Amino acid sequence: MAQRGQWILVLVILGVLGGALIAGMALTPAFEPVGVGSKAPDFQALDVTTGDSVALATFRGEVVLLNVWATWCIPCEAEMPSIQRLYDEFGPRGLKVVAVSVDESGPDNVRQWVDERELTFQILHDQSGSIERTYQTIGVPETFIIDREGRIVKKVIGATEWDHPTQTTLLTELLSQTQD
Repeated sequence: MAQRGQWILVLVILGVLGGALIAGMALTPAFEPVGVGSKAPDFQALDVTTGDSVALATFRGEVVLLNVWATWCIPCEAEMPSIQRLYDEFGPRGLKVVAVSVDESGPDNVRQWVDERELTFQILHDQSGSIERTYQTIGVPETFIIDREGRIVKKVIGATEWDHPTQTTLLTELLSQTQD
């Protein structure tokens, strides 16, 4: 008899847990992975030069290279010169480069790091790291190419040579397209 009571208790507990799981799924907004083909989620971060809050929505209708990085990240530092060269070539043609630091230190440290490397594209700082959750990154650097429609057309995990023909061909194509 005691064993039967234990099984009933187990079934009741499983029923409660199952009900809680179903209720949680029903009340939670749909989980949408962020990747190629998805709409680029909006975010806000601090411009380290002006101190202004900047949102991705600011760049609506533009082709954007969105780079998530940190000053302590050696691969991030290694790819920054190629991002600068890409910006030097494609910035005048309309490419917006937005590099968002997720350093826990303050924006002054990020600005100093950027100034020492003479980077001229837009540097933002997200001290809370919320962009990492929003874009579901697994580390730094991670980079997203966003088209004029606000869709992610390429995602790169890790450092790459951004001024390589593979990248420049894609960007040339995206910059030549007009927004529908």
